[in-house]
Amino acid sequence: MMQSQDKTEYNEKDILQKVVAGKISFRNIDKLVENVDSAVHVRRNALEEITGTRFEEIQNYTFDAEVATKRNIENMIGAVQIPLGVAGPLKINGEFAIGDFYLPLATTEGALVASVNRGCSAICSSGGANVRIFQDVMTRAPVFKLDGVVQAKAFTDWVRRPGTFAQMKEKAEGTTRFGKLLAVEPYVTGDTVYLRFVFDTKDAMGMNMVTIATEAITHFIQDEFGAIPISLSGNMCIDKKPAAINTILGRGKTVIADTIIPEKIVEEKLKCKPKTMEDVNYRKNLLGSARAGALGFNAHAANIVAALFLACGQDAAHVVEGSTTITTMEVIKDGDLYCSVTMPALPVGTVGGGTGLGTQKDCLKLMGVQGPGKIAGSNSKKLAEIIAAGVLAGEIALIAAQAAGHLARAHVELGR
Repeated sequence: MMQSQDKTEYNEKDILQKVVAGKISFRNIDKLVENVDSAVHVRRNALEEITGTRFEEIQNYTFDAEVATKRNIENMIGAVQIPLGVAGPLKINGEFAIGDFYLPLATTEGALVASVNRGCSAICSSGGANVRIFQDVMTRAPVFKLDGVVQAKAFTDWVRRPGTFAQMKEKAEGTTRFGKLLAVEPYVTGDTVYLRFVFDTKDAMGMNMVTIATEAITHFIQDEFGAIPISLSGNMCIDKKPAAINTILGRGKTVIADTIIPEKIVEEKLKCKPKTMEDVNYRKNLLGSARAGALGFNAHAANIVAALFLACGQDAAHVVEGSTTITTMEVIKDGDLYCSVTMPALPVGTVGGGTGLGTQKDCLKLMGVQGPGKIAGSNSKKLAEIIAAGVLAGEIALIAAQAAGHLARAHVELGR
């Protein structure tokens, strides 16, 4: 046993020297050592030698490196920890999320968890947040080069034939157990045609699923029609970028949450008047955002989306889509305040991606959404409803703080 251990240590030292000398690349270390942990160790030590840095903390982590390197990371050297707080309880009256929930929020922004917690309290005192999902689709849009507008028109006519769609559906669904092709819509610019494929991906967020399925369709199109696929993604999907098409047509879950906060609750818990909150929301979130040319009309929806995404193993880049939230506040009968958030594009999943990591599993379990739902797709919908209700809480709290003039004071009092 000792001889084997000495040999392993010698090999690691030898490999380390070759990595530092530039004779072995970071990506090839995994092929030369016994296991993933050894590769991480060699890579980190080599980076220290190359850069003159001494790492103090990134080597400390609890998740399974073997699992992470298979699905989530390349050239792993360690892990970055983010503080995790909890807000709640938050009463939700959804179709999938029903009851009181605690929200795991991973963030380094002081006062964020306290703010969301305040919004949760106001919503609970008002009977809860009503949440509904209006659409649930994932898209991928390859781009094709045609021989001018005449062929482009012939191509779009061919794509729209029921028989063609049936064949594309068969090709796509042959690549996945759960994904279903729902629709395809052509968009033409000169001799360029974009096909926006729309899929149901159940409990998975689904980007990898629809990419593989769409590739199968492009092979069929090239063989049957002769249209040349230039790129599997032509940026009309559109993924991880702010875009009006996602705001209008939706992508991921299109989800809306609302609540009515009685005037008394606004005054007692939020320390301001309903009319003041309405005015702040109108002039800040609506007029201010419009004047700035923003695609989102909200106070800080991305804050809550980011914190929940990081905690729950979601693709953090999709915070972009979460930022297109529209927040409304309106004084209604008896002086009460109607509040809502409309989230046109919320791509989330409870299987795949980072949801398989240990700490992320814990956070998903906290909300009762870890893994696939008993009914396919139900857990991802439940998660979307929880996130929307959390965003509503965050919007209510921040607008109230600004209406009462408490924003700066909160950061000072919490030492931020």
